[in-house]
Order: sequence, then C-alpha cells, then structure tokens
Amino acid sequence: MIIKAAVSHAFGQSLQIEDVELCPPRFGEVQVKLSAVAICHSDIVFAEGHWGGDLPAIYGHEAAGHISAIGEGVSGYEKGQPVIVTLIRSCGACAPCCSGKPVSCATPSPHSSPIATLEGKPVVKAMNCGAFAEQVVVDQSQIAAIPEDMAMDVASLLSCGVITGIGAAVNAANIRPGQTVVVVGAGGVGLNAIQGARLCGAARIVAVDLLEEKLADALEFGATDAVRANNGDPWEHVRSVTNGNMADCVLVSVGAVSAYEEAPNYLKPGGKVVMVGMTHSGAMARYEPVNIAASGQSMIGTKMGDVVLRRDIPWLIDMYQQGRLKLDELVSRRWRLDEINEAIADTKAGKARRNVVVFDETQ
Repeated sequence: MIIKAAVSHAFGQSLQIEDVELCPPRFGEVQVKLSAVAICHSDIVFAEGHWGGDLPAIYGHEAAGHISAIGEGVSGYEKGQPVIVTLIRSCGACAPCCSGKPVSCATPSPHSSPIATLEGKPVVKAMNCGAFAEQVVVDQSQIAAIPEDMAMDVASLLSCGVITGIGAAVNAANIRPGQTVVVVGAGGVGLNAIQGARLCGAARIVAVDLLEEKLADALEFGATDAVRANNGDPWEHVRSVTNGNMADCVLVSVGAVSAYEEAPNYLKPGGKVVMVGMTHSGAMARYEPVNIAASGQSMIGTKMGDVVLRRDIPWLIDMYQQGRLKLDELVSRRWRLDEINEAIADTKAGKARRNVVVFDETQ
C-alpha cells in the first residue's frame, strides 16, 4: 500500500512529505488508518539526532484512528474500530510484563520495518510506531479501544502525554491524599502530572515554570500555586506554604539538567523525585549523595507513566466523560500533514500545550 508520510532523511533538517510503501500486517499486528497524531517533544529530540538512531525514519507515536486491516492471531479487535496507537509494545509473557510493567517489556522489537521508500530502501518505524503517516502497522499490544463518539484529536493525546503525566503521579509517585506535590514544567506532560496529582487528592500542587503563560495553564488544570522557576529560589515558596515541611514529591516533567539538579531542594525528609522528562543522551546531573541518603529521600524514573493500557485507558476515558479530566483543553492547534514542520517549530517555541496533525478522513 502506498501512503503519505513525513520522513526524516537528515537529523536536524525538515521532514519531507513523500509517498512510502507500507506492508500489510503480519501475525499479531493491526493496521490503523490514522485520524490524528500529536507532536511530542520526544519526536523532536529524536528528529534532531540527540538520541541517535538510523535514517531514513518516520517519527510520531501519539496517535488515534480506525483499524483498517487485521493480521492473523489478533483477537478482541475488529476492522473499523476506533483505537489509540502507542509506542508501548509488550509481549505479555516476559518477567516485566507478568509483573505489571509492560512499558519495560524485555522482548526485543522486530528489526524489520513494514515501511520502505518507493525505491525499496527500508524506513525506520521509529518508537515502534512511525505515526507521522496516513497509516501505521503496529503490534496488537500497542492499541487500546476508545469510544465511537470520542474526537480523534483529543483521543490521540491519551497515547503519550496524558498517560505519561498522570501515570507519573498515580502509578510511579503513588501520591496520597493530603500530600504536597511539586511539578516542574507546565507543558503537555506537566499539565497532566498536575491533573494526576489532583485526582490523587494532593492538598497542595505547586507548579514551577519559566513562562507566565504556562503557569496560568497550570492553575487552570488544578495547581494550587504557581512559581516562576527563575524568580530566586522557587523551593522557598514551598517552604512558606508548608510551614517548612516541604514537598512529599517533586515530578520533573522537563528534560532539563538544571531542573533535575534542583529537584531535591523541594523535598522533605523521606520525599521522592520522580524523573519524567527525558534529557539529551550524555547530559549529566550532579548531586551530593550524602544529603539524599541522610534524609531518606529517593529518586525514581518512570517510563510512559508505568501505564497498563487495558487498565488505565478505560479509567482515563471514564474520568474524561465525567468531566473530571481535561483533554479538549490540551489541544493548542490542529495542523495538516503538509504543515508538520511548522507545527514542530511551534512546539519547539514552548507555548503549545499539544499540537495535533489531523488527516483528511476522506482519503
């Protein structure tokens, strides 16, 4: 099948809109005709070459659409069904999968890609998805059903930004009612970390960011306090509103080394830093370990919010349908596929909550 896609041929250069060949789904795979794909900062970091990888490649991993073909061995889905598409490929049988950690599946993904140029050169299906394209072929573990009446641009956000932020608060941080939480970075993931802390019953949710516009967004999404990151020592605000008790948890949603180095300053004894934002490969942070050890504090990483799709996606959709989870408000602007480079530039400017590429459903 010939489809249009935004292909990266050189790191740091504009993506090229071109026709590529997509092979039909193999055993255990599904093909999805996409209606929307959001632009995540991880896509940009990959496309700029900061995490390495091979080229040519198609990025994009935060998508939604309808199943257009089903390979042998797939059960529980049917053609035409609306689904989200994620990068979480899990075998369901390895130790991490059986321990409730499918995001850490130990089974390697296939080396072969279902995508090729019209000249027959393989194209990397980046992050197991390659969703900057009209259609994708993915493993059945990478999809989750959504309601027929759910807007696709909104649904696509569940595939990464929403589950990463909310999952970091709910699954990784295990925030308890009455706790004080700091969220560093009020972008797409940070806003959802704030929503997750709110759903957990946090008493204080302190948002920290450089931009006033982002702090205003944070208050809209449930933060109780908003602090400029470059206004003195922002952790002193936490000290003042907690009578010196400091925070139980700080979630770092940005990939900035300085944010990670400063994160322990917000914590009370026994508190934890949850590492969500992804820095560039090779970036190094410095800590004084004795302070963390003596205070009984901890630092933990979380990938994709430690989500379990079949458990968490129905819950999040239910929260959205009840009006307890903001999703529509996350969409900053909708773009066409041929505008993807402009959408990426707008995302890099730092003011968008989430930019979404939408596809012509008549094609």
